[in-house]
Amino acid sequence: MALLEAENLAVFYGPVQALRGITLHVNAGEMVALIGANGAGKTTTLRTLSGMLSPRQGSITFDGERLDGRPPFAVVEHGLAHVPEGRELFGAMSVEENLRLGFYSKRQAKDFDRRAEQVMDYFPILRERAAQASATLSGGEQQMLVVARALMSEPKMLLVDELSLGLAPKIVAQLFEILRAVNEQGTAVVLVEQFVHMALANTDRAYVLQKGEVVAEGVSRQLLEDESLIASYLGEADLAKN
Repeated sequence: MALLEAENLAVFYGPVQALRGITLHVNAGEMVALIGANGAGKTTTLRTLSGMLSPRQGSITFDGERLDGRPPFAVVEHGLAHVPEGRELFGAMSVEENLRLGFYSKRQAKDFDRRAEQVMDYFPILRERAAQASATLSGGEQQMLVVARALMSEPKMLLVDELSLGLAPKIVAQLFEILRAVNEQGTAVVLVEQFVHMALANTDRAYVLQKGEVVAEGVSRQLLEDESLIASYLGEADLAKN
């Protein structure tokens, strides 16, 4: 049975329909990409899966339990953590304090140090910056902290929105290495990423979205080789950029 199953999701922003019957699944231990042009519904899909948006129609089942309609904190407690687009750190708070916010759902304060050490093994620079205000970190370090904060809840699945946004290629490559390491430890990953070729090269399967619908799906490396398909749904300019 799939770890995550989303069936026929319809989501609206006021009168505007953003998702039109999205159906997808993610198995335990998989890395899955959502790709598509701007406005295709990728971020809305992640926000719906994490409880930030409520579907007007459809269902979300995670680890055998219905999650649609539940608030985000309940979704996190069930094992689904979200790395949002735009980082959204508490800038005046230290690295350690931001990590504590990611750990709140565990409710076992005595275990914080253990989990923080495990997470910072992925991000040694954060160990050095533990007492530093997060607003003073570089862009790459802030993105590391956002991922680390999500990992503090020991999720079964990580939803990652635009990991590479605004970052240098070297930092992006480093972050993808970390995501793969997290995945190899058993955490499933659903990835929205502007660099389509990088997303497909680093995931097992992918869904192509267009105007709030799934228009194609398949093994990532096979989709990567089908440039006509990518160009059809992203446009020639996007294909060249990626």
